[in-house]
Amino acid sequence: MPDPLLSLFVACLFLTAGSFLFWPERGYFWKWRKLSRTNARVLIEDTLKHLYEAEYAHRETSVQSLAGTLEIPGNRAAELLKGAESRDLIQRTGDVVHLTSQGRNYALRIIRLHRLWERYLAEETSVKETDWHHMAEQQEHWMSEEQANALSAQMGEPSFDPHGDPIPTASGEVPPKRGQPLATLPPNEIGVIVHLEDEPDEVYAQLVAEGLYTGMQVQVTEVTPERICFWANGEESILAPVCAANISVVALPREIEKEGPFETLTSLKLGEKARVLRLSRTCRGLERRRLMDLGILPGTSIEAEMRSASGDPTAYRVRSSLIALRKEQADQIHIDRKMEVVS
Repeated sequence: MPDPLLSLFVACLFLTAGSFLFWPERGYFWKWRKLSRTNARVLIEDTLKHLYEAEYAHRETSVQSLAGTLEIPGNRAAELLKGAESRDLIQRTGDVVHLTSQGRNYALRIIRLHRLWERYLAEETSVKETDWHHMAEQQEHWMSEEQANALSAQMGEPSFDPHGDPIPTASGEVPPKRGQPLATLPPNEIGVIVHLEDEPDEVYAQLVAEGLYTGMQVQVTEVTPERICFWANGEESILAPVCAANISVVALPREIEKEGPFETLTSLKLGEKARVLRLSRTCRGLERRRLMDLGILPGTSIEAEMRSASGDPTAYRVRSSLIALRKEQADQIHIDRKMEVVS
């Protein structure tokens, strides 16, 4: 005959385990089910983004390209396309996949959230450029349309993200694509960078390491199958064609004065004075505001006064204040020695 106490213990154990697993809304089963649904939604949204970006670039989408982009097995990619088709988000003609009107609107909403968030990270935070894309990829799936509209209004309704990609409007309008590949810029003509492709990560990291940014003037000097040589801010850069292909430029009229090269604050010797010309465009967000709050503004007189024993940081006299700046901060400050310095 079974032991009553043991039977009671086993029954309580099963009840306890059942409550952990199936307790309404809080049980592990329901949490797992909610997470599965969330992951499915995120994958559908990423699928629509991939399809839109392929159409925008006039590329055809396949199960294989989708699987590669989302880093999922081919059969899972096929299931996603089937699910999107059942919701009238895509339509197929043979092996060719197209977004429906509903699917395109959905994709534009997610892309808008992504690019607005990248712009916010660039302008309002000190997050590194190489992290903008991945942080925006996380946020794009959770922001509401109301939050996106508020964020856009806060930043002055920007038309482009920090990489130069157009930001769709709330009504789904997309500014036209700009620029031509860097390698097609005629030799010795001046162009301005209007887009830096941020994928793949390895290529974008190299562009960032070269100090390139949208709005920078460049001048191509050599184009060969092995390399692209160009000048930017007074320095020569050499990139492999696969990296240079991620840079788009717009040619400037010949009468436009060439920008730079700029002398930076680090070039000042102790006791020397100059005037601040501008802050580099690579100085963004909180770091930019901090320097401006310290009084480092265009036209401000600045003097190198003392240097630490290690050589970094250096103390600079700005108006009546003495401020210490590290070399990487001083490199972001462009100066002009020719401007008359008035005490």
